[in-house]
Amino acid sequence: MTSTNWAGNYSYRARSVHAPATLEELQELVSASARLRVLGSRHSFTDIADCEELVTLERLGHDVAVARDDLTVSLSGAVCYDQLARALAREGLALANLASLPHIAVAGAISTATHGSGDQNGNLATAVAGLQIVTSDGNILSLARGDPGFEGAVVGLGAVGVIVGVTLDVEPAYQIQQLVFTGLQWEQLFEHFDEISSSGYSVSVFTRWAESTDQVWVKSRVTGESHATTHADFFGATAAAEQMHPIMGLDPVNCTPQLGVPGPWYDRLPHFRMGFTPSSGAEIQSEYFVPRSHALSAIGAVLRIGPTIRPLLQVSEIRTIAADQLWMSPQHGQDSVAIHFTWKPDQRLVERVLIEVERALAPFEPRPHWGKLFCADAGTIGPMYERLGDFTSLLERLDPRGAFRNDWLATRLLGRG
Repeated sequence: MTSTNWAGNYSYRARSVHAPATLEELQELVSASARLRVLGSRHSFTDIADCEELVTLERLGHDVAVARDDLTVSLSGAVCYDQLARALAREGLALANLASLPHIAVAGAISTATHGSGDQNGNLATAVAGLQIVTSDGNILSLARGDPGFEGAVVGLGAVGVIVGVTLDVEPAYQIQQLVFTGLQWEQLFEHFDEISSSGYSVSVFTRWAESTDQVWVKSRVTGESHATTHADFFGATAAAEQMHPIMGLDPVNCTPQLGVPGPWYDRLPHFRMGFTPSSGAEIQSEYFVPRSHALSAIGAVLRIGPTIRPLLQVSEIRTIAADQLWMSPQHGQDSVAIHFTWKPDQRLVERVLIEVERALAPFEPRPHWGKLFCADAGTIGPMYERLGDFTSLLERLDPRGAFRNDWLATRLLGRG
């Protein structure tokens, strides 16, 4: 195959892509394949999803079924968040959180611990109540929250099997209002970080690591009879009087509505609207998570290498994510602060500057986002995950022949041994 990922920075090397039309065909394919990985919405920026053979679940359907009594929703493995959000909206239901982009596959997002933001909000995988997985012997394994191995299988990095079904927690639909503030000074961010990050349900600070931050996006739940509010001043920053794009100079037409106008959760929690090209399109992304206790020191370390970063940078985003107990989640056991980079699409130069970024962050135990570009290898990353041994044992039990392992997994987590 010659196709690329969403951003165009990675070309898949697989010999073939299979598209089974039935679950039975998928089971036969999995049991007969020596090496196989699932190709989802292609939003990863590396070879994490690549293998000798790939399989797409697109022909298996995009089923969504709501269980109101349990406040859960069950969906097939090919469903993306935009499809799920529309189905939930029709039922008057919602998810607790969404990522910046609604265009990504649910199964892929939870497998890599993709996240939204908010002091009290876990990553998207924390909403998982159940999984249905085709394991390497072709059988279907069902796991529910509380079952042995469940906390290891949810953020499974594509290595536990083919996720053909996901059950998520839902709640009654709610509205969000979104305000943007510009010109927040660094000294204000450092002095009032906790107040700023808790000023909304979901808060993002965008910056190019210059004299000040660029923008702060504050997303707040609209409760009861409350109406949209505006603030003339936000820790010295000024409320934007017009729609903004996170990347300065780009047309905000594809961004979700701002200016404090209340709207449905699915049209405010993401930064970008459903049905439109997200972000800038031509980009490479990297992201690192540090313990919240190290947040200000880590941000300061990146700020000091700002002159090195800026020539390749489109924008950075600083967010918070709550701790969880999922074994391979970057937020396992610790409230975290995410430092995200949207780079210009120059792979060679980005990889070079990432060496400097990772060196600056090294004292603060940075855990990279699994689906994005980073340099650290298994020797660096593995010791950061106290449940890695349990995860390895889970893989040996569910996939004893290593059908779902690939070069990325060996290089970045498990090691060649």
